[in-house]
Order: sequence, then C-alpha cells, then structure tokens
Amino acid sequence: MTASAVTALDNPPSTTVVRNSVTVAGWGLVSRATGLLRVVVTGAVLGPTYFANAFQTGYVVPHLVCVLIAGPVLSMVLVPGMVRAIGAGGVDGGRTLLGRVTGWLLAVSGAVVVLLMIFSPVVAWSLTLGIPDPAARARGLWLATLLVLLIAPQILLYALMHVAIAAQQACGRFALAAGAPTVENVLLILVVILAGWYYGTGLDVQRVPVDLVIVLGAGSTAAVALHAALQLYGTARVGLLTRPSMRWRRDPEARAIIRRLVRSVGVAAWPAAGMYVLLALASTVPGGVFVVQLSHTMLFSLSYVSARAVAMAALPGLSHAAHREDAATFGSTWRQGLSYTVTASLPLLVLLALLCAPAANILANGELRHAALIGPLTTCLAVVAIAQLVNGVYDIGRQALFARLDDRIPRRASEVAFGVILVGAAAALLLPADGSRLIWLVVVILAGELAAAGTVLTRLRQTIRPERFLEPRAVVAALVATLALVPVAAAMWWIRQLDAGGRLADLTLLAAGGVVALGVYALVLRVAVRRIGAAT
Repeated sequence: MTASAVTALDNPPSTTVVRNSVTVAGWGLVSRATGLLRVVVTGAVLGPTYFANAFQTGYVVPHLVCVLIAGPVLSMVLVPGMVRAIGAGGVDGGRTLLGRVTGWLLAVSGAVVVLLMIFSPVVAWSLTLGIPDPAARARGLWLATLLVLLIAPQILLYALMHVAIAAQQACGRFALAAGAPTVENVLLILVVILAGWYYGTGLDVQRVPVDLVIVLGAGSTAAVALHAALQLYGTARVGLLTRPSMRWRRDPEARAIIRRLVRSVGVAAWPAAGMYVLLALASTVPGGVFVVQLSHTMLFSLSYVSARAVAMAALPGLSHAAHREDAATFGSTWRQGLSYTVTASLPLLVLLALLCAPAANILANGELRHAALIGPLTTCLAVVAIAQLVNGVYDIGRQALFARLDDRIPRRASEVAFGVILVGAAAALLLPADGSRLIWLVVVILAGELAAAGTVLTRLRQTIRPERFLEPRAVVAALVATLALVPVAAAMWWIRQLDAGGRLADLTLLAAGGVVALGVYALVLRVAVRRIGAAT
C-alpha cells in the first residue's frame, strides 16, 4: 500500500485523470444520491414548518463553519504540498507534514467549537428570525440553541475528515473519500425516520418536544463521527495516518501550507457565508429552506459526479506538473480536464432543464408535497441545470490555480461571488415571501457562480499562455453529442405532457429515458471524436 501511494502520481495524466474521474463520479453518485435523499426525507418528515427550516439550516452550521476554517479548500492547499513532500521524502515525509498541519488545524477547530457554543444563542436567533409569532419564536430560539450546542463538536470531526480526504487524494486514492459520505447520510436518514415515527411528523416549534431535538442533534453528530472514522481508516490504508503534532512552527513546509491555508480562508468562507445568508432569507417562507437547500444539494450533487469529479482527479497531476515547472504537461492536463468537465456537464444540463417538472414532482414528498412548493422547485431545478456546468468550470479552474500555489485569485473570485450574493439577497427582500423569493435566491446562486468562474478563468488564461487554453475538437464533439441528445430529452418531455402520471411514472420515465439519452450521447460523442480527430 505504501509503494502504491508514492507511485500513484507517476502514471501518465491521460490515464490517471480518466480512471480517477470515473472512480470519483461512481462513488460520488452513490454518496450524493443519498445526500439528496437525506434532504428529501428530512423535508418529508418535518414538513413545511419553521422548525424544519431551523433544523435543516442548523444541521449544516458545523459544516459551514468548518468550511470557514478549511473545508474543501484544505484539499486544494494540502494536496500540492503533500505531493511535494512525498516526492522529496517519501511517505515518511508526507506523514510528518500531515501530522503538523493536522495539529494546527485541530487547535484552531477546538477554539472555534468553544466560540460557537458561546454564541449559540446568536446563531439560533438567526435561524428563528422568520417566525412571526413572538411566543413561537421564543420557544424556537430555545430549541435552536440546544440544537447548535449538540452539533457544535462536529466541527472537530469535519476538520479531521477533510485532512484525511486530502491525504488520500494526494496519494491518488479517491474511492473511499468519495463514497464514505453515504454512511453518514444513511445513518441520519434512519434517525429522522425513526424520530418521525416516534414523535410524529409535521410538528412546528410549539409542538416539538425537547427529546426530538436531542435525538436529531445527537444522531447527526454520531453520523458525522462514523464518517470521520471511515476517512481516517482510508488515511491509514495509504500509510499516512499519524498523530497530530504541534511542531508545525519548526517545519518551513508546514508553515508555508498553513500560511496559504490562512490566506485561502476566504475562498471557502465567502461562499459559506453567502449560503447562510440565502438560507436565512429562505427561512422566511414556510418550507423555503427545503427548496433552496435541495436546489443547492442538487447543484453540487450533479457537479460532484461530473465536473467536480474531473477537477478532483486532475489536481494531483496538475500539482505534479506545476512542481516540475513543466508548462506543456500542465497545459495539456488543464485542457484535458476542461474538456472532460464540459463533456460530463452538458448532458446533465439538457436533461434537467427539460425534465425539471417530473424531477420536482419526485423530490417533493410527505409533508412538503404542496403545489406552492413544487412549482418554485421546478423553476429552481431548471436554474440548477445551468449552474452545475458553470460551477464545474469554476471548480477545475481554481484547482489549477491552487496547483500552481496561487491562492490570491481564487480568494478574489469568492469575494466577488459573495458581493453578488449580498446584492441579490438584498433584492430578494423586495419580493413577496412566497415562491418567487425562493426562485430569485437560486438565481442569485447562479449569478455568484458566473462571477467567480469569470474571475478565475481570466487569470488562468493569462497564466497558461503561450499554451493553448482550450481543446476545440473535444468541445465541438461534446456539442454535437448534445445536439443528438436534445431530441431524446424532448421526446421524454412530450411523453410526460401527454400522460402526467404520478411519481412512479415520472421516476420510470426519468430512469429509463435518462439511460437511453445518455447512451445516445455517449455513442454520438465517440463517433464525433473519431471523425473530428480524423478530419484534423
């Protein structure tokens, strides 16, 4: 296992990126599907209530706070450093560096846990601000405060989790890192279902017992703990599991990584803060958090199994080329990654845009199955179809910049996106507290992704010169395959209009039609790539 951890980075990028992209996409599909199911089940059990708004927002607070510290950005900063450390000193050098970075991160995370507990009433106040009745708002404040106290320790668990994921990715191992979230999602789904069975469904703050809050809070923390344990097991398998060390001050490489991590806090902090603002505004509409959070989850689920899978798989190769100052290999790896990103995202864009209505009909279940929510959710999913392509291009662009140890432009991109979100959120207050406000909030997410992607790609284009920025043949082939896909997706839409059946009919249509559509896309893409390649 140790030897493979070192040599995993020596494979040709053309084979490594493809294989690892498929691995991330496959396991990511399972974990993201269960994550989407978690949101759907939670909404179905808790219903369109203010308590559901508070729980669904509160549940993600530790993850958002951890993102403020490091989160996914940790991989972008740590993986290039680990690649260099393993290349210079073998697995022992990588283990030493990882232990010192982990020690620093756990110290910071522990301090943040204490601060979150101290300010838990303030966080709870923001979660219950939209409750109109003063008495209900006061009880909601108490319940939300208790929830925040129960989930605050998850910050330490998430910190360990992200370090372990980065360690595995640095060694070219992606399966467990991508698939382990399934366990967390399944466990929380079971907790929510059992809680709904025992305490009842659709309870609002005035009827919610304290025991229910304790069960949900403790159950979610247990689920995160199990997920973290699995990621640490994955780190042990690649030979990098080590004790945290506070000797980072004596290690120049560890200090350099920590400095880049501190400088890069804004890369993750601004999007997390922006998402919290959007969820807080969505909580002013009963069931609104479900719509916005589900749209956000769908966005990153689709991106994770397509474009983001490519970006994560390409990062070690990009880092290796940047470390060797091999501009030609870096450029070719970037063009390959960008081509794969566009190729993987285009069919999802067409399918979801044309079939957003049956998708919304399937996702709205239980207490949340109301026309007032299904209609806005349908429009939001159409917006998500475009946003997942933009997000994928943005993600692989910032991965490429981090591979070159450039954290300034990704940070600026996040700041620009946050500014767009703040302006859009302020404008949302001018809309009525109904579905139109929820649709606007999801449009704001797309606007932020566009602004961030434009900032990153502009800089990356300047960095890659004189190497080519884009592989036109691959993009043309993807567009040709997408045009072939459109009639199949349109036929699925037409069939649905003729017979708007129940959710089972919609699920069958999406499953069967999706397989046929993607099969047509893959076949035409293969033929187009060959013919365009032969013509040139």
